[in-house]
Amino acid sequence: MDTPSTAQDNGRKRHLAVDVEGFLLAVVVTAANVGDRMGAKLLVIALLNTCTRLTLVWADSGYDGKPLADWVHAVARITLEVIKRTELHVFRVVPRRWVVERSFGWLLRYRRLVRDYERRPEHHEAMVYWATVMIMTRRLARRSTDPPVKQRWGQPRSPAAPRPNPTPV
Repeated sequence: MDTPSTAQDNGRKRHLAVDVEGFLLAVVVTAANVGDRMGAKLLVIALLNTCTRLTLVWADSGYDGKPLADWVHAVARITLEVIKRTELHVFRVVPRRWVVERSFGWLLRYRRLVRDYERRPEHHEAMVYWATVMIMTRRLARRSTDPPVKQRWGQPRSPAAPRPNPTPV
């Protein structure tokens, strides 16, 4: 479970539940003024509609708190484990936290999700599901005989051709 943090009170918050590969299990879109813990409760309810055998959920530090963990355990028999940063103001890759962040990155490749075009949260949820369907079908459509997808980043640069020296005028 995770939600992007915003300092504004207008807009939306997307609460996502993803599997270990980053594929969407459930989504809840709320107004930005709704707290993370309330969004987590709504997400757990939505998650129970589709996934009934969950036993452990990793969550962001925004979902921290014993009352929320007790509520999740009492309602769904799910252990809520909060993954916290090791050091403040220092970038470190925290295990399990990057999975949801990567999923947000995948979703934000779709123009409709970058801006808040929808008037209702249900419509925004539908757009998130639609983008997830596109992501998953592209992944599943790849065959083992297809050539590997060429990455646009992380490749060593080829040596550049020498530039001619400009002549002074």
